Amino acid sequence: MSLIDINMKKLNQLLFVLFLAVHSSNGFTEDIRQWKVNSWSEPFNYQSQITPIEYTPASRASKPWHLCISYPHLKDAYWLNVNYGMVEEAKRLGAKFTLVEAGGYPNIERQRQQIMQCTKSGADALILGTVSFDDLTKTISEIATEIPVLATVNDINDSGIIAKTGVSWVEMGRVTGEYIAQRHPQGGPPVRVAWFPGPKGAGWVKFIEQGFRQGIKDGEIEIVVTKSGDTGKEIQRTLVQEALEAYQNIDYIVGNALMAEAAISVLRQMNLENQTNIVSTYFTPAVYRGIKRNRILAAPTDAPVLQGRLSINQAIKILENKPFFKHLGPEIKLIDRFNFKTISMEDSLAPSPFLPTFFVK
Repeated sequence: MSLIDINMKKLNQLLFVLFLAVHSSNGFTEDIRQWKVNSWSEPFNYQSQITPIEYTPASRASKPWHLCISYPHLKDAYWLNVNYGMVEEAKRLGAKFTLVEAGGYPNIERQRQQIMQCTKSGADALILGTVSFDDLTKTISEIATEIPVLATVNDINDSGIIAKTGVSWVEMGRVTGEYIAQRHPQGGPPVRVAWFPGPKGAGWVKFIEQGFRQGIKDGEIEIVVTKSGDTGKEIQRTLVQEALEAYQNIDYIVGNALMAEAAISVLRQMNLENQTNIVSTYFTPAVYRGIKRNRILAAPTDAPVLQGRLSINQAIKILENKPFFKHLGPEIKLIDRFNFKTISMEDSLAPSPFLPTFFVK
């Protein structure tokens, strides 16, 4: 064999290795783990029986389907985690998407206009994280006559919805409440709670409040003040300050993740770090850091990265006329300072360098 032949052989080997690397990163390989998730015996009914399943993700799409995706906002890292899961799964499957975000839960009309415009620009399906449980029902029903509409994360009126990825926010609230109740069972000294459920009218808030109040019923717990507001950090900081200025001897500040993040600095400024505990009702990178640094006591995670992946997967299976589950969601896990090292964050947190991604082409 000549020197030229040897060099050509080495070059071909190198090109083959590069081919495998490139195509594996773009989803040609099907060596992907199954996902442990829950399904419901009656889709969209969180009161029905839960069945744990091993979900087999879709294979690479037969064509570059174009998905329209809508979020309530990208003001906190929860939706950034969902975004990361969607980006990674769309790339793996060879799908495209356009993302719009409404800028906050009060912006119902803005989300309505966004999804109408987005779906009319050639989208094959709509994945919707809604700002409201039922204020968009008419618009969704109209869109559903043209393309499939899937719900993600936030609970929603089922009219027009073909599939849903999500967990019971009643259960998220109950898990949070039970955690505190177990620390302060009935018959012991009572504790005082300031409660920050989130924005009124959002598709998840009334359910998380229902669950939280169910969860604390077996504890010696008094909710002394409730403050509602949009999940912007400055808004939540102001609400926390108002509550602590108006009420003395608050033992727990409990509520949405933006509140929990903001409360760390408020407690420090008011010299209440050693008096008042913070508990979040859901999970973000900042909440995770707070737990690691003993600034936040605990929070449940509903695996938002995995929810993003599941949403894309459901859409592709529907568009390719493959069997699909109408309703899937991850298992809820309570994270605190004692177990955070034992639970994988892969399905909950995006890598720190990840930035919001509005287009996958």
